[in-house]
Amino acid sequence: MLNNIGLPGLLLIAVVVLVLFGRGKISSLMGEVGKGITSFKKGINEGEKELADQSDVVETEATSEKDKA
Repeated sequence: MLNNIGLPGLLLIAVVVLVLFGRGKISSLMGEVGKGITSFKKGINEGEKELADQSDVVETEATSEKDKA
C-alpha cells in the first residue's frame, strides 16, 4: 500500500500537514524531537561510562584478591 507513494504524494502530504498544523507548531515539534534525540544519546553515553567504571572496579577487586592469595 505505501509502496505506491512517490514524490508527488509525499509533497501533498507535507502540504496538508503544514496547512493543518502551521509552521510554528511543526518547528516546535521538530525542536522537541531534536532535544529528545540529544537526551537519548547523552543517556546512552552516560550508561556506557557507568558500565566501564563498574568493569574497572571489578577488575581492580579481582587483581587485589589474586595478590592476597
